[in-house]
Amino acid sequence: MKEVTIVEAPKGHSGSGFFATSFDEAIGLARSYSLWPLPFATSCCGIEFMATMGAHYDISRFGSERPSFSPRQADLLMVMGTIAKKMAPVVKQVYLQMAEPRWVMAVGACASSGGIFDTYSVLQGIDRIIPVDVYVPGCPPRPEQIIDGLMQVQYLAQNEKLRRRNTDEYQELLASYNIQ
Repeated sequence: MKEVTIVEAPKGHSGSGFFATSFDEAIGLARSYSLWPLPFATSCCGIEFMATMGAHYDISRFGSERPSFSPRQADLLMVMGTIAKKMAPVVKQVYLQMAEPRWVMAVGACASSGGIFDTYSVLQGIDRIIPVDVYVPGCPPRPEQIIDGLMQVQYLAQNEKLRRRNTDEYQELLASYNIQ
């Protein structure tokens, strides 16, 4: 029988019948276990993502059982597979339609760096058009690696301050990608 791990409560003060913590900690914990991924799959990495959604790997254990195919209802963009340069404006438009806070995960060698396709027509990494939070290596990556990448995004979501996206540093990052 496997041992069940329970999520630790955020830092705070507890007493008889109450628990108090900061608003940032509570929101971060809620965000990290309710990510709605938008799978942007163009090739073999998408097949591995489908396996990750299946019963054997069960991505719903991490609060991501609802893939959203509408950018306005998603907060995690999972770009999987080869992105042709003609598709780059589409990927960027999908990213721009997502509401803040939003995270991006580049799944596989092709989304991260163009993979084996070092040609004129393939985008050499999606980080040339949108900021990427987590890179998942592999060609194609195993479902365990995709789950590990999702857990890294959860960690980012849980520890991000509520006002980080309003900082000058974040605005400069978006401006470097020509995103207003």
